[in-house]
Amino acid sequence: MRAGWTYAKLYLKTAVTILFSSAFFIRCANIGAPEGGPKDTIPPVVMGAQPFFNTTNLQGKRIYIYFDEYVQLKDQQKEFFTSPKMKRTPTLTIKGRGVQVEILDTLAPNTTYALNFGSSICDNNEGNPLNGFRYVFSTGPEIDSMFVSGYTVDAYKKDSVEKTLLFFYDAADSAFMREPYLRLFDKDRSDTLPVFDSTLFNVLPDVIARAENNGIFIAQNLKPIDYVVYAIEDTNGNFSYEPGTDKVGFLDEVYNPAELPSFTAWYDTTRQYMTAEPQLYIRMFMDKQFKRQNLSEQKRPSQHKIELYFNAPYPQIDSLYLDGIDSTQIITEYVSPTRDTINLWLNVPSEMLPDTIKGRITYLKHDSINNLVPNTDKLTLFWKYIESKDEQKAREREERERERAERNGEEYTPPEKPNPFKYQIDASGSVNPENNVTISFDYPIVEMDSARISLVRYGEGEDMYRVRYEIRQDTTSLQKWVLSAQWMPGQKYQLLIPDSVFLDVAGQRNDTIKSDFTIMSPEEYGMLTVKVRGKSDTSRYILQLLDSKSSLLQEKKDVVTGTYVFRYIKPGEVILRVVEDMNGNGQWDTGDLLLHRQPERVEVYIPESGNELIALKANWEIELAVDMDKLFRPVDINDIRQQLRKQEIVRAQRLMEERIEKAKKQQQQQQNNTRTNSSNAFNPTGGFGTGGMF
Repeated sequence: MRAGWTYAKLYLKTAVTILFSSAFFIRCANIGAPEGGPKDTIPPVVMGAQPFFNTTNLQGKRIYIYFDEYVQLKDQQKEFFTSPKMKRTPTLTIKGRGVQVEILDTLAPNTTYALNFGSSICDNNEGNPLNGFRYVFSTGPEIDSMFVSGYTVDAYKKDSVEKTLLFFYDAADSAFMREPYLRLFDKDRSDTLPVFDSTLFNVLPDVIARAENNGIFIAQNLKPIDYVVYAIEDTNGNFSYEPGTDKVGFLDEVYNPAELPSFTAWYDTTRQYMTAEPQLYIRMFMDKQFKRQNLSEQKRPSQHKIELYFNAPYPQIDSLYLDGIDSTQIITEYVSPTRDTINLWLNVPSEMLPDTIKGRITYLKHDSINNLVPNTDKLTLFWKYIESKDEQKAREREERERERAERNGEEYTPPEKPNPFKYQIDASGSVNPENNVTISFDYPIVEMDSARISLVRYGEGEDMYRVRYEIRQDTTSLQKWVLSAQWMPGQKYQLLIPDSVFLDVAGQRNDTIKSDFTIMSPEEYGMLTVKVRGKSDTSRYILQLLDSKSSLLQEKKDVVTGTYVFRYIKPGEVILRVVEDMNGNGQWDTGDLLLHRQPERVEVYIPESGNELIALKANWEIELAVDMDKLFRPVDINDIRQQLRKQEIVRAQRLMEERIEKAKKQQQQQQNNTRTNSSNAFNPTGGFGTGGMF
C-alpha cells in the first residue's frame, strides 16, 4: 500500500542517484502558530549545511547543519550512528539554530560516509523529531549511490523486528577471501570441513543501515558490488553483536545492489518515515551464547527442597552426596528442558533434617581454556523456619489466651492449626475434556491411596453415576497429577478426595478435597480441522493455534500427512502457525551464527483474504487444507511483498475503523457537552438550570 506524499520508483540497475538525505524530506517553511493556536506538529526544516550535502573530497572534520528554528538533541547515544562505523563517535553540539559535528576519527580515503541522526534532532519547543535525517559526504571524488531495501522478521514469531541494524560487508574484501570462509557462500563447494562464521566479531562493516518500526530498511550509499549481509537487534544500543542478548540474522548468499530487481519506496504518512517494497528477507533469531559450565548457585528455599543452578545446559554430574541422607531418599527433578536447573526433594521426616545440610557434588566444569574437567564443589544448604507477621500475631494472641485461662483456673484448648498441605485443582466451572483435571501440589507425592477417590456424574433428578477414572503423574512436573475419564460434554461431575489420600515428601497429608464442575459443551465453542499434506512421508511439523495476540492456545506435535482437529476454541480470532520440524524433536530449533545455520522455518497460514486472523464462532467448524510444499516453498521476495501489501491493507482498514470509532466517540461527547450546556442555560423561572435563585 502506497501511503502519502511521495513515492519514487528506484531502479538500482542504473547509476541514478536519488538522495534519501535531508533534502529528500524538506517541507515548507515552518510557520509558528500564534499563542493559543494549534499545537506545532511540524519538525525542523533543514536550511543548509557547511560543507554542502554530498560534498566530495572532504578534507576538514567540522560540519555545521542549520535549520529554520532552534533545535535540540534527544537520545543521540542510541539514535545517532555513522556508516561505516567510526572508532571514535563524532561529537554533536547545538550551535545557534544548528548542530555542529566534530569528527574525531581518522577518515579512510575514497570512502562514502553517512551521518545518520535517526530521530535525535527535534525542534526546541514541542520536541517534534526530524525522522530519518542523514548527512552524506565522501573523502574521494564520488558518492556511492546504490540502494537496497529489505525486511527483518522474527524467525519464530513471524513479527517484524524493529530498529534492527544492518551490516553490509564487501564480499571481495581480504577478510572474506580466506579459507574456509568462502565456502559459506559457494553453493558449488562440497567441502565437509566445519565452517565457522566469525564476521560479526572480527570485522567492521562497510555500510550500516537501520530498519524502521515495521522492520523495513533502506540501505543507502552502497557500491555496485557483492555484499555479505547481517542483521542484529542491538538491544543494548552499543552497535555490536552480543550473543544471547541480541537477535541476529544473516543471508546465505551474497547480493549486488545493481543486480537486484527494482523496488518502490514511499513516505508513510501514518508512521511518518520512509518505507519500501523489500528486496531482501532476513529471518532473525536468538543464538545460543557460549557459557562456561559451573555450579552458579545452590539454594534451599524450603526444608525438603534443594535447588541447584548450572551456568550452561546439560551438566554432566558424576556424583552427589548429602551428609546423613540416604541417596535413595533424594528425588531428582530436572526443571528446565536443558537440565541446567535441578530440584532435589528430600523424602525424609522433618525432624531428621538439620538446619544446615552439607555435602558435595562432582561434575564436569570448564577450566581456564574451556576444557571440561572433573570438579568437586562443596554444598552448604541452610534453612530455618521463619514465621510470618500473621503467624507471629496469632502466636502472641494464643499465648495471651493461655495466660488468661491459667489465671482464671480454666482449661485452655489451643485453636486448631490449618493443615500445611497445599494444593491447587483446576476442576471448577467449565473443564476442557481434552485437558482433563489437573491437581498441583507444593511437594511431590510419595504415597497415594487412589482407590478412595470418588468421581461421580450427575444424572436427571437426584441420580448419580460412578465414573471410572485414571490418575497419573504429569510428564512435565513431579508436583502435578492428571485425572482423566470418559467425559460426557455438558454433564456435571463431582470429584471427592477423602482426607489422607495423598502423602507428600514433607510428611503432610491432605484434608478432604471436594470439587464440582461441568464438562464443556462443544456447541459453545468453535472447532478447527486442519488437513495436512506433508512434503514427504518422513516430514514432521508442529501445528500451533494462537489467539489474536499470538499467545499459544493449543499445539499438536509430530504432525505428518493426515487430519488434525483443534476443539473447544473460544469464539474469536485465531492464527494457525506451522513449524517445519526438520529433526523431528517436537520443538522449534534456533539457528547458529558460527556454523552459519539458519533456524527451522516457521510460517503462518494465511487464507486467500490475506488476513492471518481466522474468525471462529460458537458451534462453528472451519476446515483448512494446508499443503506443506506450498507453505514451505523456497522464499520468493515477490511472495513476501504480496503478503506485506495484504497486511498493510488490513492494517489500513483497522486504522480507518479505529478513526471512525474515535470520531463517533468524540461526536457523542460533543453532543453530551451540548446537552449539559443547554441544561445550564438561562431559566425563565428566575434561575440558571436547577441551581438558580428564586
